[in-house]
Amino acid sequence: MVFRLVLGCGTVCRKVTERVAERAGRVLVITDDESVVETLRDESVPARSADPADPDTIANIDTPSVIFVASDRTDVNRAALEAARSRFPDAVIVAYLGGNAVAADRDRFAELADRIIDPTAAIADQAIDETASPSAEAAIELRDRLAAIDGRLAVVAHDNPDPDAIASAVALVDIAESVGVTADACYFGDISHQENRAMVNLLELELRNMAPADSLAEYSAFALVDHSRPGVNDQLPTDLHVDIVIDHHPPRGPVPGEFVDLRQGAGATSTVLTEYLDRFDFAIDPSTATALLYGIRVDTNDFTRGVSPADFRAASILSPSVDTSILRQIEQPSLEGETLETIARAIKNRVQRDSVAVASVGRIGDRDALPQAADQLLAMEGIETTLVFGFDDEMVFLSARSRATDIDLGETLRDGFDRIGSAGGHADMAGAQLELGILGSADDEVEVESIVSVVEEVIMNRFFEAIETRPGVPVGAYTQTSEWLFTQRDDPEDGESA
Repeated sequence: MVFRLVLGCGTVCRKVTERVAERAGRVLVITDDESVVETLRDESVPARSADPADPDTIANIDTPSVIFVASDRTDVNRAALEAARSRFPDAVIVAYLGGNAVAADRDRFAELADRIIDPTAAIADQAIDETASPSAEAAIELRDRLAAIDGRLAVVAHDNPDPDAIASAVALVDIAESVGVTADACYFGDISHQENRAMVNLLELELRNMAPADSLAEYSAFALVDHSRPGVNDQLPTDLHVDIVIDHHPPRGPVPGEFVDLRQGAGATSTVLTEYLDRFDFAIDPSTATALLYGIRVDTNDFTRGVSPADFRAASILSPSVDTSILRQIEQPSLEGETLETIARAIKNRVQRDSVAVASVGRIGDRDALPQAADQLLAMEGIETTLVFGFDDEMVFLSARSRATDIDLGETLRDGFDRIGSAGGHADMAGAQLELGILGSADDEVEVESIVSVVEEVIMNRFFEAIETRPGVPVGAYTQTSEWLFTQRDDPEDGESA
């Protein structure tokens, strides 16, 4: 049984004693303050009135597992520490330095104690963390940048936004409004994935679905979340002046912006926004908290993919404000028939080489069914990497997944398809889109199907070749014989949207 001995009981000791008394094992507090002894006994905490610095006080005490030296005075603690170390050489001793330590005291504490609690250092560390750490400085800079906006702010997610992008946009709107700036969470494209629609509808998130023809004149400032370049994976002008960029993807070109925070170590942009919400120190709206936690869980595959300590910290910050009943509803939407059909076609049409499976699902009406199909293929025995693609009008959309440790899907898709389209993403989750201008000139369905058949073969071969080619070497086969099928487009920076 663990035996914890507390010598001296000042201000810090009272807090520690409350915690220690709740744990299993024995505890004994020795202090020369009789009023404290009486109070502790009233709270059913064993306590004894004696001088904690006198070696005779502990001469006949059983050997403790842990000793906490905890009076408010440095001289008393030093004497108690010396007596405790002499009497119990093998015990773990945690010593509170007290409020008036000099250099000699610090040296002696360092020599005898296993752990030292230094109030001056603790206060200094907290002050640095609150005002001078990189994250604190970023929060201050973001607040200043937002406060300087004169007019309305557009917070723009990437095209066809996923939960991470949606949640991040909503969170930045909350932060902007907390400093008096009116803001809109905006996106281009569609929110077609069942879970994403459920998230927006159940949490009643306010989003503006913009069209390319919409005027941007009503906005005085622009922020990009979960992507970092205007005109790349959004439909903003490429020369748009950007005020704020917050993202966790690696950039593939110069990132414009007055304020730029790229956290490639974070598993989700929602993690970064959660940290800002915490730094701004205001109550997090339950809808925003639920969206952010869901965004983190989706991007990290429930904390199993590309996860970092920051993601767990963000989850702990959000947890008290999350509406768990709505979160469960979001995570368990019914699958639409078209999505199930796409998954079925992917399983039926798959071509497998070793642990890599590629499948064409033909014509699609919902591009968000592709990543779900890629996930389902990945769940099959013996498959570690998947690519699923489908055709919509004159576009081909690709979605890839992998759990193989030696494959970087983002680089693989860029190697295979950057020259004939646009590609990007993470090591384990990526996407691409290719424009088939030649389909628009096809005369009949037979010709269309013939072209589609050729394109399917090209995509499969390029992906398999990119997988087999060593990292950093562009794919060369099929280039001259197939590039004429495709029209070059800009890079997407978020593989999920592709």
